[in-house]
Amino acid sequence: MAASKKHRSKPKLLSHTRPPVHSLSTTISGPKLSSRATRTLIRTHHTLHKQLSYAIAANDTDLASSLRAQIDAHGGLEKYQRASIQGQAGERGGDSSKVLMEWIEEARRHNSKGSPRAVDDGTKKLRMLEVGSLRVDNACARSGLFEMDRIDLHSQHKDIVEQDFMQRPIPDSTELDEVGFDVVSLSLVVNYVGDAIQRGEMLKRVERFLRRQEASSSSQQWQTKFSPGVFLVLPAPCVSNSRYLDEDRLEAIMVALGYEMVKKKLSSKLVYCYLRFAGRESSVNLRFEKAELRTGRNRNNFAIIVR
Repeated sequence: MAASKKHRSKPKLLSHTRPPVHSLSTTISGPKLSSRATRTLIRTHHTLHKQLSYAIAANDTDLASSLRAQIDAHGGLEKYQRASIQGQAGERGGDSSKVLMEWIEEARRHNSKGSPRAVDDGTKKLRMLEVGSLRVDNACARSGLFEMDRIDLHSQHKDIVEQDFMQRPIPDSTELDEVGFDVVSLSLVVNYVGDAIQRGEMLKRVERFLRRQEASSSSQQWQTKFSPGVFLVLPAPCVSNSRYLDEDRLEAIMVALGYEMVKKKLSSKLVYCYLRFAGRESSVNLRFEKAELRTGRNRNNFAIIVR
């Protein structure tokens, strides 16, 4: 049997590297999975998805078909999204936006000298774009501090727009103050992109949706500290056990893209970063290729390439 032809090409859209959904409803149904089963299913799906991304990039159609069959055998994207939504449930402590809200509430307490309010009187809500949204009732949504726009490749709710972030129309610079966002949330999104170059492209694209307006007279200090910016969450092994990425490298990439680190937290499972966009300097080197930072057989190959 002739070997399948291979040709290297870069995926242009996130949807090219994500398996299709066969049938989805606006609400997730079915029996709840245990915490262990949830973690196992998510890990298996991520592993198969990463292998599928490589197969698609190499134009290896036979391998890609085999991997899609394995993904289907594990329940496909519908079961994965059900596991992800259960993993984000409050009773399991899985809502990553709680960390962002903890940081904001800390800043608000400092702002109001120990007297935080539910919503600052006379203060306009910040606009947030939540990429890869699975729930409409997370901590940010419940806070009353944000006007939320939510998108996902395969929407699971009527209030989540089905859209590929890499295809989202970019606002004209003259419209940013009106239709742009104060915060873009990329929680467990960048790691889902199977190609290191496309991860870099995603991070580069964020600034084009961020407002540039100066703080208004009604803005609170906590708002000027966090806006405009990006909330970035990655699995901890992406920075703690990767050959090609560590905390310093990740921060160097984001600084080169014009951001400054406001808050950072590393847990056993996740790394959380909030980075405020301060403006990119044209003289800064924007080329970050794959470079080995750690050695060892048990390292993973997660990387972000910026060109």
